[in-house]
Amino acid sequence: MQRKLPLLTPENRAFWQGGEHGQLLIARCHGCGKYFHPPAPVCPRCTSTDVSPEPVSGRGAVFSFTINRQAWLPELSEPYVVAIVELDEQPGLRFVTNVVGMPPDEVEIGLRVRVVFLNCEDVWLPQFERDV
Repeated sequence: MQRKLPLLTPENRAFWQGGEHGQLLIARCHGCGKYFHPPAPVCPRCTSTDVSPEPVSGRGAVFSFTINRQAWLPELSEPYVVAIVELDEQPGLRFVTNVVGMPPDEVEIGLRVRVVFLNCEDVWLPQFERDV
């Protein structure tokens, strides 16, 4: 299936391309020390412009999820899991992703997960699988 890919910008390029080297890169403020997502040139907490992408562990837990059972396009395989994953590095550091590599009905809130990357053209989409 052809996925709609993000437009790469100077602010988000590291996030979308870090998977090429097996790294999940999340923006971090050097002023207040907090991670934030989505990436931006200014820290949303303290407004510092001293921000840069840093590698994180890629481990976390499912904070919330839904199972999509509707094939919105003929080539879209379903069911699939759309989840909010909270990363271990910081409470509240969350983003929307997919949980893959397991039956959707086995996904639950609190499930420990780790990042894997799906390469589509020049983008490496961070997805998560059960952390064993």
